Amino acid sequence: MDVIFSKDAFLEGQLLLVDKPLEWTSFQLVNKIRWAIRKTYGIKKIKVGHAGTLDPLATGLMLICTGKMTKQINQYMGMDKSYTGTFRLGGTTPSYDLETAVSNPRPTDYITTALLEETRNTFLGKIQQKPPLHSAIKKDGKRLYTIARAGMTTEVSSREVTITSFDLTNNNLPDIDFLVSCSKGTYIRSLAHDFGQTLGCGAHLVSLRRTAIGRYNLEDSLTLDVFLHNLDGKS
Repeated sequence: MDVIFSKDAFLEGQLLLVDKPLEWTSFQLVNKIRWAIRKTYGIKKIKVGHAGTLDPLATGLMLICTGKMTKQINQYMGMDKSYTGTFRLGGTTPSYDLETAVSNPRPTDYITTALLEETRNTFLGKIQQKPPLHSAIKKDGKRLYTIARAGMTTEVSSREVTITSFDLTNNNLPDIDFLVSCSKGTYIRSLAHDFGQTLGCGAHLVSLRRTAIGRYNLEDSLTLDVFLHNLDGKS
């Protein structure tokens, strides 16, 4: 998607397709883009927001809205999403990914291709899923990750999500590569955890890349560095 690098275009509103860097929070990415636009064009205030977060350890497509386009954020948030990534079997983590240390290691030598396929099929369609305790969802006014990092626990309610497609693309035990398309609100970390629980050996997410949001694709996005370079060329 083409970006018009001008003050008026950003204020009037644009939809930016940006490839989020590893270890950046979604909030940091939005703040960086907002600050860069303001600095380049001498704007005191401009609205910039995102249509759906990615975890710091995930990369890939984010939809960033500027100016008047921020009023349309909700319509983008409801779109289905697609991901690629890797599960690691044989151990769980409290965060369901590599943010926290692996605990309770278990053997995986009984895992067969047939068992993997049988398990995969159970996650297709509408399923009940609990978000990770290490997530930004609020409960009683507090982010769940705040509760988790304080060493406390709380009950997290399950919710219905839809897994439209779920393919295992490479089996290199204990690592399993996957490709998944799913509804809004699906946590791939929870999918990894639940997949491991169903197999009986535990699992956690070791890499994740968002490749599509609705009709918008990662291949049409700009890296943050390219966006900032193009912006700098207009200052």
